[in-house]
Amino acid sequence: MTIDTNDMLNSILQSLSRIDYVHPEDIPNIDLYMDQVTTFMDAQLASTKRYEEDKILTKTMINNYAKNNLLPPPVKKKYSREHVLLLIFIYYFKNIFSIKDIETLLNPLSETYFQQNNKSTSGLDMNAIYKEICAMCKEQVEPLQENITASWNKADEIFSDITGEEKETLKLFSFICSLSFDVYVKKLLIEKLIDKLPSSDETVHKK
Repeated sequence: MTIDTNDMLNSILQSLSRIDYVHPEDIPNIDLYMDQVTTFMDAQLASTKRYEEDKILTKTMINNYAKNNLLPPPVKKKYSREHVLLLIFIYYFKNIFSIKDIETLLNPLSETYFQQNNKSTSGLDMNAIYKEICAMCKEQVEPLQENITASWNKADEIFSDITGEEKETLKLFSFICSLSFDVYVKKLLIEKLIDKLPSSDETVHKK
């Protein structure tokens, strides 16, 4: 099988240029029942699925998130905009971090900025924080495309004495190894940063 690696790179870069986020104004301005939350998330994040049958969010997932303190409990079985924003963060974090790490990471936000117990002295709320973070991440798309292209070109330089399909296979493998190393190092860094945050057990103890 011949691998058209150049077309693959172009496809990756084009996909990155289309990356977007769930805009706060698209989130209903009313509290939602669980079925409405799962329907909304499925519609908004459908483009992020790897396979058609993948589930974005299920009732069981939401119940588990609440059970594990990743999500404040609903009020009268309804979920607010803040719940939905937290669920979006959880969706992206859950493929990288453990439940415990996500809890540690999100707990300060829930404790300080969740609407029903907002303790912020800056006037910020979950909506404002979400918008700022999404804008920051969006700005990283172009530099990320440049870094990926540089990794691709570097992978093309090694095994220079190999040709044909074997060369393309090794190029692709080298490229994946380069991306994987980048993810590995950043994951280690993030875990060290999370370890510096107070855990939920420490927060309860302080209270």
